[in-house]
Amino acid sequence: MQYGFVIDHDNCIGCHACTVACKSENDVPVGNFRTSVKYVEEGTYPAIKRHFLVQRCNHCTDAPCVTICPVNALEKRDDGIVDIDRDACIGCRACMQACPYDAIYLNEDKGAVEKCHFCAHRVEQNLEPACAVVCPTNAIIAGDLDDPGSKVSLLVQNNPTQVRRPEQGTSPNVHYKGAAAIAMQPGRAARPDTYLFSQRQDTKPEPWPASVPTVPDAQVVLDVGHKVEWGWPVSLYLLTKSIAAGAAMLAPFIGAFGFTGWRANWLPELLALVFTLVTLLLLVEDLARPMRFYRLLTRPNWKSWLVKGGVILGAFCALTVGILVLRLAGADGLADGLRWPNAVLGLFAAAYTAFLFAQCKGRDLWEGRLLLPHLVVSALLMGSAAFLIAAPAGTTALAILLLSLVLVHLGLAFAERYGSHPTENARQGAAFLGTVGLFGSPAFLDGVILSVAGFICVLIGFTYAGPIALLLGLYCYEHAYVRAGQLPPLS
Repeated sequence: MQYGFVIDHDNCIGCHACTVACKSENDVPVGNFRTSVKYVEEGTYPAIKRHFLVQRCNHCTDAPCVTICPVNALEKRDDGIVDIDRDACIGCRACMQACPYDAIYLNEDKGAVEKCHFCAHRVEQNLEPACAVVCPTNAIIAGDLDDPGSKVSLLVQNNPTQVRRPEQGTSPNVHYKGAAAIAMQPGRAARPDTYLFSQRQDTKPEPWPASVPTVPDAQVVLDVGHKVEWGWPVSLYLLTKSIAAGAAMLAPFIGAFGFTGWRANWLPELLALVFTLVTLLLLVEDLARPMRFYRLLTRPNWKSWLVKGGVILGAFCALTVGILVLRLAGADGLADGLRWPNAVLGLFAAAYTAFLFAQCKGRDLWEGRLLLPHLVVSALLMGSAAFLIAAPAGTTALAILLLSLVLVHLGLAFAERYGSHPTENARQGAAFLGTVGLFGSPAFLDGVILSVAGFICVLIGFTYAGPIALLLGLYCYEHAYVRAGQLPPLS
């Protein structure tokens, strides 16, 4: 059984009755929507045509929001409805990044996510969803798509229909009949500052990139706004995690860089422990319900890389503490031996975010093949930069390693920004990399300038200024990357 919708845009008149009925039935907060109607106008006066597009959760057969939720707050029911347990939600908002349709919102009063749940409370009483009941033109048809004799199945079988963003592979169960292509393709129509009835919400003020031009004489004149949900804590988490992981990955080779005494015995694990704890604090702080972080342990979803990543960070932290305890106990040989498995855990700690971001089906930029090697390179770069600050004089090998890693990082950053990308959403995200600001100028450019400055400083022997510039440069890049992936419209 699979409940789904057919939206008949040959009949839709864009009256918003479905939106109002949904808000009333489900007590949807002001400013949020479980179903909405987008208006797109095409042409030039007087030959202008307005297209409507009714948007809501697609109750995907392969729902990425269910896969990524770390606490099993979302479920795919036996009847095909994707539902939410709001009491279980911890407010990590990963499901919002995973949804390719911007169908999930955060109820800030409750600290939990919400979305269309097919009016499950009505369906269980053999009633239709409120939006289907109230539609004056019968443009919203709900039913069981797995029943070949149902009205909704017959409409799909006997008419040309389409789904939104089929390239995501989620098998959405909202089918559109008669919808205009320009309305179905996010970002193809321009978005002016002022909508038909209101100012456009200034949640994404970055200018539209010139390198991904929109269709001439087409513009979105009404739509709902969507905030950038993951901000500076996620960017900073990537940086602190890189320092911790890089320190552990380089720890077995610390002697080869000329380190002796306390620097060789204590520095790598102290860096790894401190920055891992900062990373964990950032992850908890970014939750809408931070006091419920323990649910990652009490009701984990083992398909989610948020859970797997938490286990990796926990094991990494525990082994790092173990090495420090062995040092205190005088078992230096055993502590040195454990640096090798800890280096492997450091590699996993650096790399797991690539698999987490790959589960974010709404953010194609984050699903690129370059992210995994770039995370590893960033970790080694930050680890060697941190070591260089405390390094004894004459550590030429460490400086050479650091300089090499800077060049690789810059190469990967430019490939991410200017290389080819397989989807329109990814191309838009890459273009936005050049527009995201931080210190009054594009963060990507700031990151490049600071990285080059750090390279030069290290090259001429400024072992304090160089690593600090590189640290700031990597943060600028991470900020641009995390934000740019969330800027392309999904609706």
